[in-house]
Amino acid sequence: MTFRKSIFWLHLAAGLIAGLVIAILCFTGTALAFEQEIIAYAERDARRIASPAPDAARLPLADLLTRIRTAHPSARPDGMVLHNHPLAAVAFTAGRTTTFYADPYTGEIRQPASTSARDTLQLIEDWHRVLALGGDQRPIGKAITGACNLAFLILAVSGLYLWWPRKWRTKGLRRSIWFIRRPADATARDWNWHNVIGLWTAPILIVLTLTALPISYKWAGQMLFTITGTPPPTAANPAPAAKLTPPTPDAKLLSSEALIAVAQKQFPTWQTLTYRAGTTQPATVAIRTADSWPRTATTTLSLHPFTGEILKRAGYAELNAAQQLRSWTRYLHTGEAVGWPGQLLAAIASLGGCVLVYTGFALAWHRWRRWRSSSLTP
Repeated sequence: MTFRKSIFWLHLAAGLIAGLVIAILCFTGTALAFEQEIIAYAERDARRIASPAPDAARLPLADLLTRIRTAHPSARPDGMVLHNHPLAAVAFTAGRTTTFYADPYTGEIRQPASTSARDTLQLIEDWHRVLALGGDQRPIGKAITGACNLAFLILAVSGLYLWWPRKWRTKGLRRSIWFIRRPADATARDWNWHNVIGLWTAPILIVLTLTALPISYKWAGQMLFTITGTPPPTAANPAPAAKLTPPTPDAKLLSSEALIAVAQKQFPTWQTLTYRAGTTQPATVAIRTADSWPRTATTTLSLHPFTGEILKRAGYAELNAAQQLRSWTRYLHTGEAVGWPGQLLAAIASLGGCVLVYTGFALAWHRWRRWRSSSLTP
């Protein structure tokens, strides 16, 4: 058996074994590429406010927080998110799943009328990560999706190898790089679609599957430290924490506005600010700017809650080489690291992956039927 035939049978076997799960990963990945944008649009009734009067003044954040506690006594808001947009409500987070939105001019407290989009996308994410398995079975689901993602990487790489023509002929090459208008039959159509979609999506799919490996496997995450020559963190050598010097007896806590103003002064082009208060611990403000790169990069300032002094700055520039690479791999998996163009490419490639699974199974079926017919012929 030639090397090329060995690669072909590996490609076929990997596709048949992992194809169903790969189809699930691709279908769910198509939706998750724009997860945050879909949720923001679905919850715009709570997240967007009416245009305020020209002379309207913003209410203090402490007043908004008091209104939330009055309207929802059981709520325990632990952070707030500000968007640099005139019609954006202030978001107050209470745990991981509950968010209240406050109109900074009227003080109206709102929550989305429907959470169906968020709930649906959470279910889609569960399918994408662990095949919607729960409880003690979640590690099994993660192991299956991780293995099938690795198989998908093998399929993408071997598919490019198999596509590579042994002889560069214009007529034959054209059928491999673009769609045929009138294919002779279903087999010719499936072969054409499989080759064309595979060619154009394989480079993106390779990136998507490679960047998923550190999410699925600890060894892949450790490999980032090996590749960059960075010593991995250990319990004996933890990252230095911000130290809060004890305040004087007559010191007063600064308002959240005052502490947020410190961050805004440091980052005039801020887009979002996530603030968490502190008394015995530093207050923190995580900032994302309009020119951040990668697009998902944030910088976190640890501030003295009594003086406003910047105790620690932690951003992309302060990360070591392995951590910087990890921040890229995490969000290149959805395309978010390079903004909406990357998300769009990730969504298109994932959708193309669904077609590749279908055409791959169809081609295997056509091959099996031909083999079965020839074996029954006397």
